[in-house]
Amino acid sequence: MIKINERLSLELISDPIAELLFQAIDGNRAHLSAFLPWVDNMKVPDDFTNYIVASRQLAAAGKELSYAIVFDQIPVGRIGLHNINSQHRNASIGYWLTRAAEGNGLILKSCKELISYGFQELKLKRIEIKAAIANHRSLAVPEKLGFTKEGILRQAELVNEEFLDLVLYSILEEEWDKQLSS
Repeated sequence: MIKINERLSLELISDPIAELLFQAIDGNRAHLSAFLPWVDNMKVPDDFTNYIVASRQLAAAGKELSYAIVFDQIPVGRIGLHNINSQHRNASIGYWLTRAAEGNGLILKSCKELISYGFQELKLKRIEIKAAIANHRSLAVPEKLGFTKEGILRQAELVNEEFLDLVLYSILEEEWDKQLSS
């Protein structure tokens, strides 16, 4: 567990948390499915459990770190470092949050913790965030964190039978270190 403050922590996804996260997905389908292609694949709790098992296998192989975002002792989302490439020392951050939990700075605080962990513990050199052009809340996160906007990945993700353009952001280790020291 990574404790961020008294109300917010990042916790490895245990079976009880997986069940609560599925409930969060199930209660936020319209909200989450606007920009996340996997929501429709999570029809029953076992679907999410299978997804978590696959995530644990990726974690064991050093390819992913995945956490539940727990706010006031309730799982309200998920965040992780994905596509960890140890040879090139880079990874991507992905995250989602229930509608009710938005507006509390949870993703921003969680990202800060995970970015620092990625650079300090995993010795990454580069971390990326991608977000759909129309996902204004998600786009605000890398901008507030000092990431550099690198460009647009055209028609890069199929969501709800529509190809979405994604904005690609990145931050380098030395840029992050400079921000922390200033």
